[in-house]
Amino acid sequence: MTETPPGVDLERLQPWFAANVPETSGALHASLISGGRSNLTYAVGDDTHTWVLRRPPLGHVLPTAHDMAREWKVLAALQGTAVPVPRTIAFCDDNDVNDAPFYVMEKVDGAILRTGNELKSLSNDDARRCSEELVDVMVAIHGVDYEKVGLSDFGRPDGYVERQVRRWGEQWERSKTRELPAIDELARRLREHLPVSPPPTIVHGDYRLDNTMLSPSDPGKIVAVLDWEMATLGDPLADVGLFLLYWVRDEAQTGDVGATISAEAGFLTRDEVVERYATTSGRDVSQLPFYEALAAYKLAIILEGIHARYLMGKTVGEGFAGIGGLVEVMVQGALDQWNP
Repeated sequence: MTETPPGVDLERLQPWFAANVPETSGALHASLISGGRSNLTYAVGDDTHTWVLRRPPLGHVLPTAHDMAREWKVLAALQGTAVPVPRTIAFCDDNDVNDAPFYVMEKVDGAILRTGNELKSLSNDDARRCSEELVDVMVAIHGVDYEKVGLSDFGRPDGYVERQVRRWGEQWERSKTRELPAIDELARRLREHLPVSPPPTIVHGDYRLDNTMLSPSDPGKIVAVLDWEMATLGDPLADVGLFLLYWVRDEAQTGDVGATISAEAGFLTRDEVVERYATTSGRDVSQLPFYEALAAYKLAIILEGIHARYLMGKTVGEGFAGIGGLVEVMVQGALDQWNP
């Protein structure tokens, strides 16, 4: 019998699933889905069906972070839009059921490309079509009429960028395990060079290749955008900046988060990504270096929070031991790339 991973209590979940998840029958089993170093994702199933359950991490949960109700709300709102998302099934905010809020959604059949070897499985033509689809789906996210889908109260877009810099600085103070003058310098540059934001949109907050699922029969088609835990209303260029942080970089610059993407393998170059986004969305992209630096700042602080949980023994899975050292790499890379 397979051991149940930490974070799911199947004995308490069984009656809740029976009451809230249609077609549940028989005893439940669960396994941790690989990928994701923040909110925890599990495959939960019975003898005939499998669903996906998302819940917060087991320890060191920062204020405003890991809000499962927000993640559920944006996924539910995007049902039926041009943005491909899994079908939402049920949400639970009763901690007595599984010790923390969680939601259940359909398990989509598709491929998530996380490693260099998985990327190499694509032909040059498929890699290019995958690149184009990634940009086009990002544009689709930013093109959703958030008021029409019921998300007008999902965030406060005015002053979004200034608030991002300030709030992530506060998260650093809560998460840090040591002093790091370089991150203070990066914060100073960001505060002093705030851009004027375009009209607000839905912002995914962590949009990248390995937070999307590709069709198993067509790598040029995204069947689901995943990991909406950082979604809000705000500046769409924040998504583009983060996307570029991962795109055609090496592990030394991205902190080994996400697969390294090579233009030589057929993927769009960084310039082509920017050009396609600008052309398709119609937005001015001249200030993108700021947004790339902001993305590095945020990712470094996220990594520090993961490192803090690792030091407390509160992580689930493998690959956490070297996270702390990657924080310094991320920050220094941003300082080297952007000095306005």
